[in-house]
Amino acid sequence: MQRPEAWPRPHPGEGAAAAQAGGPTPPARTKEPVGPRLQEPSLYTVKAVFILDSDGSRLLAKYYDDTFPSTKEQMVFEKNVFNKTSRTDSEIAFLGGMTIVYKSSIDLFLYVVGTSYENELMLMAVLTCLFESLNHMFRKNVEKRWLLDNMDGAFLVLDEIVDGGVILESDPQQVIQKVNFRADDSGLTEQSVAQVLQSAKDQIKWSILK
Repeated sequence: MQRPEAWPRPHPGEGAAAAQAGGPTPPARTKEPVGPRLQEPSLYTVKAVFILDSDGSRLLAKYYDDTFPSTKEQMVFEKNVFNKTSRTDSEIAFLGGMTIVYKSSIDLFLYVVGTSYENELMLMAVLTCLFESLNHMFRKNVEKRWLLDNMDGAFLVLDEIVDGGVILESDPQQVIQKVNFRADDSGLTEQSVAQVLQSAKDQIKWSILK
């Protein structure tokens, strides 16, 4: 008979069988995680928002963390996203551990990016709010020419929806009201006479177009 020291150690999970056979029960072992740990819920839902033209060139972009720290890395990512999404009818894509929701409008592509574990519905709410807010501000379809002519307003809209990756607002009407309030407030306190005159001309222009 073999000495007890030479007996093979029981395979993990055989403690119950060893106990029934009268042998010593091995101490319980803490189960260690095999894969990556689940991410804790976070308010920082959005990693990036960008708008590209029909050629995949950047028109507007904001990144909210250091996943892509340089402009070069950002634009490579945007090009890869464009190549993956520009010829599909889907609204959701997955690329490089990112969840991407997107929408096309005439000659524009609008994208909202989150991590792989983010709720697509939350990201889609941001995308819908951005599109409808821009549509309301331009008073017609969202297209490249209008976006380039109103880039400052587009950034104001985006800032009202997302701040530092945190979703602030998903109601387009609320966004437009806040943008108008900020514009009116800056006009009263900071604009020069020339800027006020230009603002008045713009208002006349919008009333004619409307």
